[in-house]
Amino acid sequence: MILIRLVPKTPSINFIGRRLIAFALSGFLVLGSLGLFATNGLNLGIDFLGGILLEVQTDGPADIADMRSSLGNLGLGDVALQEFGAPDDVLIRIQRQPGDENAQTEAISLVKQTLGSQVVEYRRTESVGPTVGAELRQNATLAIAGAIVVILIYIWFRFEWQFGVGAIVALVHDVITTIGLFSLLQLEFNLATVAAILTIAGYSINDTVVVYDRVRENMRRYKQMPFDQLFNESINSTLSRTVMTSVTTLLALVALFLFGGEVIRGFSIALIWGVLIGTYSSIALAVPLLLYLKPSRGSEDEESESGPVERPTA
Repeated sequence: MILIRLVPKTPSINFIGRRLIAFALSGFLVLGSLGLFATNGLNLGIDFLGGILLEVQTDGPADIADMRSSLGNLGLGDVALQEFGAPDDVLIRIQRQPGDENAQTEAISLVKQTLGSQVVEYRRTESVGPTVGAELRQNATLAIAGAIVVILIYIWFRFEWQFGVGAIVALVHDVITTIGLFSLLQLEFNLATVAAILTIAGYSINDTVVVYDRVRENMRRYKQMPFDQLFNESINSTLSRTVMTSVTTLLALVALFLFGGEVIRGFSIALIWGVLIGTYSSIALAVPLLLYLKPSRGSEDEESESGPVERPTA
């Protein structure tokens, strides 16, 4: 049997010694993400904006310019068309029409009559009101903020407040950079994306808790060991598990991205980025931040039962 190792059996990488590089990179990513969000904004989907959305399949490659011209003359307001994964697949967004649902139905019927024989199949037809869209935006924000607060409380009670601060900094870093990625690529930001962000939060905190568990164990065992050496030892001893978990998850997500279709492509991209940035932040942010927060090692009489204090080489 051939064993595949993605990291050495006993790695001794000086993560703590390179923490300033990681902090600078993370600062650049966070500031860049905030800047992109402030300038580009997000390409909000129909879930949040309200309006009419149709996904259509045309007979052969779509003539988007001709379709845009035809629909633009209907007096329906803002109309946006884009190729959606294939040359014959088009996504049409139309601003919500004044009036009730009957007005939206009439607008959809008018679009279908205008496109006529150009369209062979209507794959998706959605209509969302502005009130519902505003409620969804508010609920999505509350869901993300609530998840972060609950995770903070969990980490605080399971470890110490210093660990909670480190975990939340890493978690907020992951969420902000994910939003920045969507702003940069102008991927559609919808309810599926919110679900992806919440999944990223759970994945990231799981990685962080694994490393924190080893940190806490080593703090109780090696009470005289300097923090930088102890943290390096903790990260390196869990590195193989962290990398293997991330790689196996990425294999499934890449398959989902390649074969899952355009509808869930944004969701897949968010999760792929989340796994990568979540693994990075757990190692390069969450633990090195403890060096400045200085968590307690516990009482001096809680010596390791294994005997004298050891000092393994990090």
